[in-house]
Amino acid sequence: MIRFEKTTLGNGLRVLVHHDPASPLAAVNILYDVGSRDEDPGRIGFAHLFEHLMFGGSVNVPSYDTPLQQVGGENNAFTNTDITNYYLTLPSNNLDTGLWIESDRMLELNFTEKNLQVQRQVVIEEFKQRYLNQPYGDAILLLRPLAYKVHPYRWPTIGREISHIQEAGLEEVKDFFYSHYAPNNAILVLAGNVTPDRGFERAAYWFGDIERRNIRPRNLPVEPPQESHRHLTVHRPVPFDALYLAFHMPERTHRDYHACDLISDILSNGKSSRLYRSLVMEQKLFSDINAYITGERDPGLFMITGKLTDGVPVEAGEKAIHNELEKMREERVPSHELAKVKNQVEANWLYGETDILNRAMNLALFEWLGDADMINSETEKYHKVTAEQINQVARNLFRMENLSTLYYLRQKEPLNHETST
Repeated sequence: MIRFEKTTLGNGLRVLVHHDPASPLAAVNILYDVGSRDEDPGRIGFAHLFEHLMFGGSVNVPSYDTPLQQVGGENNAFTNTDITNYYLTLPSNNLDTGLWIESDRMLELNFTEKNLQVQRQVVIEEFKQRYLNQPYGDAILLLRPLAYKVHPYRWPTIGREISHIQEAGLEEVKDFFYSHYAPNNAILVLAGNVTPDRGFERAAYWFGDIERRNIRPRNLPVEPPQESHRHLTVHRPVPFDALYLAFHMPERTHRDYHACDLISDILSNGKSSRLYRSLVMEQKLFSDINAYITGERDPGLFMITGKLTDGVPVEAGEKAIHNELEKMREERVPSHELAKVKNQVEANWLYGETDILNRAMNLALFEWLGDADMINSETEKYHKVTAEQINQVARNLFRMENLSTLYYLRQKEPLNHETST
């Protein structure tokens, strides 16, 4: 049981405190309810750009890292399709330093053309390195718009085109900040050797005077049900052919979410999993294969990706995958196999919760999803999934009309060739 107390400041900032007197550290986690789904289609990549801009100095603290490092702290952040999350750990007696630098950058960033240009270039180089100059790197740039046609999940978090970041102006950047980065659009979690009374008092001291802001209304288009199989073939200079399958799946808060997660574990969690054992070890069709879920707030994707063994036709690998999915649809999962993956989930969860930073992150995540107390029932939801539910969910999930398939083939000619149907 992870115990916590919660309050809301007058400016709308939700504050949660989880007291662990055994820890010498304090974790400070701030979740902003903004991700790439909140971007203007004409300016994709802003949420990720802001992850970098937030480390470029604020109005009263020119260097974010320096004061934190001076008191023995560490920090990082991540952006995804739904949220942007900033976190740090430091000795608990230096908690004020962490709250000071976080509150100052919530108040106002150091908006200068020079700072924007520096971070703009960092993001562009990251885009090139991860997506353009790496084998198979652009697969997600191809697959998301194949699976999504109207929802902003159709573009990846880092963006879709370098030009959107290159052309980003300072006024546009300021507008994005003041439309999303605000106390009334954030969740602050303090965890570790911090009592609720102290945590609430210090949070109010550092954040209480930051004014509420007008948050840009979120009115996202609903992705319509996919009615037919989609397919795209591309040729690239890669060492082996690869295959990507994307099925639409329910959102993070749906009752079938945990069943989808368990199905992905049954298929590909470890060398004893079904896909690895059958398609890699026994049939030797793939050198590597994985199944995973995107786990997003809105309906996401159940992904299967694999690199084929040299000489194996992609159609043969695809057929073998569908044979395994048919078993998930029609055959009851043995009780010992289902119990195994449930126990693995619980063990991983309990191990992760030994870290105060993970506890802080998860409290923020579940509060964002609707109720921080869901952190204490998460493993129970996995254990409640039945073999019958696994079959039912698999039948609805693994339908051809619900599938987008990408053939990512080794280039045999110097010219790139793409086809789609």
